[in-house]
Amino acid sequence: MKLPFAGRLLAVAVLSSLSLATPFSQALADEAKPKVALVMKSLANEFFRTMEDGAKAYQKDHANDFDLVSNGIKDETDAGNQIRIVEQMIVSGVNALVIAPADSKALVPVVKKAMDAGITVINIDNRLDPEVLKSKNLSVPFVGPDNRKGARLVGEYLATQKLKAGDQVAIIEGVSTTTNAQQRTAGFKDAMEAAQIKVVSVQSGDWEIAKGNAVAASLLNANPDLKALLAGNDSMALGAVSAVRAAGKAGQVQVVGYDNINAIKPMLKDGRVLATADQYAAKQAVFGIEAALKMLKGEKTDVDADNVIQTPVELVTQ
Repeated sequence: MKLPFAGRLLAVAVLSSLSLATPFSQALADEAKPKVALVMKSLANEFFRTMEDGAKAYQKDHANDFDLVSNGIKDETDAGNQIRIVEQMIVSGVNALVIAPADSKALVPVVKKAMDAGITVINIDNRLDPEVLKSKNLSVPFVGPDNRKGARLVGEYLATQKLKAGDQVAIIEGVSTTTNAQQRTAGFKDAMEAAQIKVVSVQSGDWEIAKGNAVAASLLNANPDLKALLAGNDSMALGAVSAVRAAGKAGQVQVVGYDNINAIKPMLKDGRVLATADQYAAKQAVFGIEAALKMLKGEKTDVDADNVIQTPVELVTQ
């Protein structure tokens, strides 16, 4: 049936209004969707690349719920650049910030700046210093594992499997100003003290392979009776393995790590690394994002009395 001229005009007008309304309604939906910024430490570290991949996969599966922008720094000690990234996220108008801080104290002022701008902040991986937060009247939930417990599990396995009372070991610590480095060192020391094993030195390897290698080589040279190197993450453990081999002490000096990155798995199988701890890198940012989305909706998160949402950590030996 052919519509009269007036009817055809009306139909065209209706169709035009519908075509205009569709992108407009989509724009409104996009605007209503929260934007979450994930700011990590060094993306040269496999652990954080895995974390980012997990977050992106989660966002893809929940694309209608939120948008994600992820950033990281080039090396583990570049807190200044991480601060600049957070400032950029504030200017861009994100709704939530999920951050693995490069420094537990230095990042607190910019976190305060974000919160003052109305941004919801969740702390993952490395805990912001609770006392510094308190001094700024800030409450930031921490989503992550008990690093001390994880390191203690690794240390206990090393002590029972390969060491005896009186043996000498050394610890290669992460960035010394980070809470997770301090907690892992404390966990290693807990296990060694319980087994009456002497920790002759603690030196920072800055979480990185090359620095871990250099520190391990120095420790082996200065302590010829060393029986084990306890590395605060797997990147430093990779460097330690190379140093042990170069010193001609493969099989004589044990190496343990923390993180269970893919690069360490062949070494667990052939014994170059005795043990590590898995803190589920692919899920850690997701746990933080989930907490942030809950807070944006005004829902309660499952924090304990210490403002922590505990995530799993497990001993891995093969």
